[in-house]
Amino acid sequence: MQLSKVRNYKTIGITTVFWAVVMLLFFSACGRNKKALGEAITNRDSLPALETHDVTTLISDSGIIRYRITTPLWLVFDKLSPSRWSFEEGIYLENFDEDNNVMADIKADTAYYYDKKKLWELRGDVQIENLQGERFNTELLFWDQDAQKVYSDKFIRIEQKDRIITGHGFDSNQQFTIYTIHKPEGIFYVDEDKMAATPADSLANEEPATPAVSQKPEKPAILKGSSATKSGER
Repeated sequence: MQLSKVRNYKTIGITTVFWAVVMLLFFSACGRNKKALGEAITNRDSLPALETHDVTTLISDSGIIRYRITTPLWLVFDKLSPSRWSFEEGIYLENFDEDNNVMADIKADTAYYYDKKKLWELRGDVQIENLQGERFNTELLFWDQDAQKVYSDKFIRIEQKDRIITGHGFDSNQQFTIYTIHKPEGIFYVDEDKMAATPADSLANEEPATPAVSQKPEKPAILKGSSATKSGER
């Protein structure tokens, strides 16, 4: 009789230990899963704080409207370092002066605005037109709003009324009226009648009959609007 009780106690003890181990492993696994899920949710550096579609909005600075943005997709990443606005599907931007006149309009395939630095980065097919009707084309452009300066180290093409200017490296005021090409390749004069009859996209591939600059000058070309002249010319 005493022996039977001892065996029964041993059976109960082994069963209790077995289920205790099972429950311990179960709760331990749950705890690990919960922690991983929590990290995935709280780590949102790559997630936008704001996503807006088909946007047209005015942006002001110190109570003055500075530019109008039109874009199919606007993402705001406030946790990235540096934080930025992202326009992955293209942007059309109009820059205003203090009297609400459009100083320049800008199109780009992709754009980023670093809000803390007040710096625009425009990429892809970047097209600009200023008040004088001059057209600028490049693949990369930076616009520093604090310095009121626009610059690029890529190829630049400027189409004026009677000439096309090309080169590498470029900086300008933000009105695109006073600008410098650091490594000019040439100034090509064009026939206005021929310009009117020829698609703009074909102009870059034409061989000029008599280029104004046959060799790269040693000094950069400093240009002022449609009355542009190459430094060193008289």
